[in-house]
Amino acid sequence: MSQIVNAVTSSAKTKRIYRKGNPMTATEKQLAAVARKRFTHKEVNVFIRNPLKETLLELCTEAGLTQGQMIERLIESELARRIHEK
Repeated sequence: MSQIVNAVTSSAKTKRIYRKGNPMTATEKQLAAVARKRFTHKEVNVFIRNPLKETLLELCTEAGLTQGQMIERLIESELARRIHEK
């Protein structure tokens, strides 16, 4: 008789149980990331003119930064400029 009848395929085995609980959904991951960031950052909502927004996006793309990172850099450079003026 062939051994195929007695063979156990990998698909017949039971799956290993995920030990860390249920994986988080994408929404839950995003909410957790925002909650962690609130300890070290503050949220700023602003309205700027459309041409300036387009320029900001271009600057971010060129520098490989997010809009928040670019705004932080601009504020830091303005502070440095003011310190050097005095």
